[in-house]
Amino acid sequence: MMDPRLKRAGVSGFNKPKRTPSHPTKSHVVVAKEGDKVKTIRFGQQGVTGDKKPTARQKSFKARHAKNIAKGKMSAAYWADKVKW
Repeated sequence: MMDPRLKRAGVSGFNKPKRTPSHPTKSHVVVAKEGDKVKTIRFGQQGVTGDKKPTARQKSFKARHAKNIAKGKMSAAYWADKVKW
């Protein structure tokens, strides 16, 4: 049986982020699952690209959000770090 949250978010499975070009503010969506906890997370600023190579901008992002990235799969910062940066 498919979780209705997957269908609503339009993603193919748990922990599979997807771009949302038509969303007014957020660039991606993911239905995060950790153990038996499931949560729909929208993350990333629309129209902004992350730097995949080490730049000052990338370092700043990672430093600024380090605490939240460390929270793991259930945080938007974790997914933004993984997908955009």
